Amino acid sequence: MSNADINLGNIDPGMSEGRPDLDKGMGRIGTFAFLGTLLAGLGFVAWSVSQDLAGAGVSGLASSAIMLLGIALLVALGFEFVNGFHDTANAVATVIYTHALPPTVAVVWAGLWNFLGVLFASGAVAFGIISLLPVELILQADSGAGFAMVFALLIAAVIWNVGTWWLGLPASSSHTLIGSIIGVGLANQLMHYGQGTSGVDWGKAQDIGLSLLISPIMGFVAAAALLLILKSVVKAPALYQAPVGKAPPPLWIRSLLILTCTLVSFFHGSNDGQKGMGLIMLILIGVAPTAYAISRDMPPAAIAGFEETANKAATAVRALGKGVVVVEPPQETVKTYLQTRTLTPQTLPALAAMIEDIGQQTTRFGTVEAIPDDKISDLRSTLYIASEALRVLKKTGNLNLDAAGQTAVKDFKSGIDAATHFIPTWVKVAIAIALGLGTMVGWKRIVVTVGEKIGKTHLTYAQGASAEIVAAGMIGVADGLGLPVSTTHVLSSGIAGTMAANGSGLQMSTIRSLALAWVLTLPAAMLLSGTLYWLFSLIG
Repeated sequence: MSNADINLGNIDPGMSEGRPDLDKGMGRIGTFAFLGTLLAGLGFVAWSVSQDLAGAGVSGLASSAIMLLGIALLVALGFEFVNGFHDTANAVATVIYTHALPPTVAVVWAGLWNFLGVLFASGAVAFGIISLLPVELILQADSGAGFAMVFALLIAAVIWNVGTWWLGLPASSSHTLIGSIIGVGLANQLMHYGQGTSGVDWGKAQDIGLSLLISPIMGFVAAAALLLILKSVVKAPALYQAPVGKAPPPLWIRSLLILTCTLVSFFHGSNDGQKGMGLIMLILIGVAPTAYAISRDMPPAAIAGFEETANKAATAVRALGKGVVVVEPPQETVKTYLQTRTLTPQTLPALAAMIEDIGQQTTRFGTVEAIPDDKISDLRSTLYIASEALRVLKKTGNLNLDAAGQTAVKDFKSGIDAATHFIPTWVKVAIAIALGLGTMVGWKRIVVTVGEKIGKTHLTYAQGASAEIVAAGMIGVADGLGLPVSTTHVLSSGIAGTMAANGSGLQMSTIRSLALAWVLTLPAAMLLSGTLYWLFSLIG
């Protein structure tokens, strides 16, 4: 029996009768359109990189650097492509199994809204994920260790995602990527044990882990509750019926289902699309720091008044240092704090000195274009260390400032983040194309699992709408908070919640398989990425 088939022994026979036709392909025109978009997207990426390099005055990149950049970008975009057909299949399962949209139309529609979601993404999730990585590897993005890190975590994530997709298990791409990042961090720490090397930002990992852990539970409960509320408030019997044969639902129900699918697809693109953005930026910074280390869109006016902002922030932070004199290079002291998370009497005075120096440097240069090529990577490292130190100090309660001091530090941090936390429009477009095209390929395996193998009866219109409304809302909130959330977990658990609330019954063999995949994803991804990082480090 193939993965797309299902044993109907304990399932409503109507599920088999109303099963959508999932075997219809894109056709010749669709295939040509797909390949044309793929080639156009790759060409657009190559052209955009060349334009950025030319605009930054970068010429004569070594052929090895160009090859490395090309391979790294393909791997990163490949991760988002796999993410497209792995995760977005969850969004289209409901409209396909309620016959609100034909399968081919549904995946194209979802791909379009994934594309738009990526384009409107804020970037907060992208840089939240990046902050999980060991600080020294981020600062050494142009080193062999930096590239070993990026390749290891991306390849590990792709391997696990493809493996779970092959088995038809809707495992989480978010969990996979987070596990891969943690694996690299732990491997980095073990390989340099006793050398003051950092591993994983466990505080940030805890925040993200709680988001990923709680979201499926909330999805189950919220979707079940929403279905029960609908039943008590909306007295429309047709809404609570399963499709009859392969007939589409009434127009108003069909519109509701298409709307909820659209929202899930959009927010999936907005949240999940960001996971590759930060990694692509690390790749670009590593190969061509002159063009990508600091945003070249920073207006001179924003830089002109930055020294005053920096001086105010430095004064506020220095006051907390109680007059301690810095005896080590400030940047090394603050970097050590980020690696160890141990606050010493030197930490705050060193950070104040760093902030003051940043203000002087930026004012002296005046514009991004005036920063010498051999200084731009060092300046970005300084900005990153200062920003991360302020974030960690605030989170741990070690930055007890008055209102004026908090405002000064917030203004300073916003300024340096604007210089380093940026994503070029072409990166968003490239990710959007990869995610959107991925949506249109390989979706069938996951769709069958979500549509047929979670509950024992056919999905009703209200169940599909409830699960997707909850999923869209939760992903949207997580996106606003800058936290990654699993579309797969939220929607699959939402479907299970509506089945339980409706008394439809659950296929426990599927639930056990899903739970096992979810439990194994983090350790498996950690082991894969850690091993790959060790191997790539040896090669490098």
